[in-house]
Amino acid sequence: MRSERPYRAPNGVRARRPGRAVSVLAVMAACAALASGCGIRSTSVPVDAGAAPSRMPCRTASGEATAPPPESVSVRVYLVCASQLVTVERTVEIDESRASSLRTAQVLLSELQREPDTDERRAGISTDVPVGLRVTGGHTDDPAGTLRLSEQPDDLPAEALAQVVCSYAESDALGSGGSVRLGGPGDYAPRGYLCTTETKSRPGEVPTLGALELP
Repeated sequence: MRSERPYRAPNGVRARRPGRAVSVLAVMAACAALASGCGIRSTSVPVDAGAAPSRMPCRTASGEATAPPPESVSVRVYLVCASQLVTVERTVEIDESRASSLRTAQVLLSELQREPDTDERRAGISTDVPVGLRVTGGHTDDPAGTLRLSEQPDDLPAEALAQVVCSYAESDALGSGGSVRLGGPGDYAPRGYLCTTETKSRPGEVPTLGALELP
């Protein structure tokens, strides 16, 4: 007659019979291998991968042009996106009929230094123009139309200089045939800088931006 006493492990430890334990483990292993058959659904762990990339890089969502408020005008400045220069429209308070060329240069420089808004940042747009940079008129013996920066132009980061040159050169109040004459704070003679297609597409690789002496 088969004994019904429980299996006793060595040292008096009470335990289940080996055969039953093996059967339970086998069932569990089979269930794990066929999780779908056991009614177990796979789950995914959410991962924070940051903000989704813009579907239209270098282009802001607010593409519709709106009329500027009274006593304000729309100006165009060059910012940086994907290692290139891109144009951005900004609304500024300035009376074009009374503004001098120096005032226009100061306004444009201020816009170049301004932190891009949320819409622009989402599009990957930024600026390299130093906040402390200043612009003044030329020295008494400088050619007409000269602008002097508080730093030597060629000492600026390449993309920052490209931003300033193209924003000034393509301004009706400042530019002359796509060029602008810039100098630094010292006695060095000003130089003419030309904004070209290459300047806009590869500003970091053209530090002097095709600098030339204008007549």
